[in-house]
Amino acid sequence: MEHRGWGPGSSGLAFLGIGIGTLAAIFCEPLLRRLINSHPKDPITGKVPPEASASVMTIGAILTPIGQLAFSWTCLPATIHWAVPIAFGIPFGAGNTLSFIYGSNYLAGAYGIYAASALAGNAVTRSLFGGTLPLAGPIMYHNLSPQWAGTLLGLLEVLLIPIPFAFYRYGEKIRSKSRVISQMREDYLKNEGKRARQQQRAQRRREREETVQEGVLEKEVAVANSKSPNVEETADLERNTGGVERIKDETAP
Repeated sequence: MEHRGWGPGSSGLAFLGIGIGTLAAIFCEPLLRRLINSHPKDPITGKVPPEASASVMTIGAILTPIGQLAFSWTCLPATIHWAVPIAFGIPFGAGNTLSFIYGSNYLAGAYGIYAASALAGNAVTRSLFGGTLPLAGPIMYHNLSPQWAGTLLGLLEVLLIPIPFAFYRYGEKIRSKSRVISQMREDYLKNEGKRARQQQRAQRRREREETVQEGVLEKEVAVANSKSPNVEETADLERNTGGVERIKDETAP
């Protein structure tokens, strides 16, 4: 609005590139999910480790400063077409979205049943920065000019690039030093042990019940066989009965 003379309505379209980048990151979720699932699974939980989400965060960490720095040096002078800086909002929006979504996924995967507390702490910290830093934004852009103010932010984003790479490479060691995560892992192993013992007891109980049922069936069959007449005895009885009947017929008047 200040340098290109845009009105309040048209200036809102400057966020179009960021919106497209955000949607592109969301639509790429199936491909990113395939990338995450390609990582080796944890032998204990049978799931991919939280560091798999950090692999996507590394992509976002690179795209964000690229869009920020390119936007800063193409937004002015006004002779540069407006579509150029807005187009560089696409990688910025995509990188920002990937960092946010998969950073939250990393926290949720790392803290398990305590994920709500971890995400709440993340939201409080993010809100503090989001509520205070914009207060200095207008003064910074006015004093440094849009190019250098944007460059400063872009360089700060460059300094943050190693963070997701560090979590991707050393995340398991970092998580092992957390008292909460260590306790959670011990509880998980304890619960899995209890579940396995319960399954074994249930299996033994089913085997005993099957054995008892088989014994009962065998006894019932034996009793039924003992009560039923022998085949040969039945045949002899039928022959004798037939002879008696013939004698009666012959002697009958």
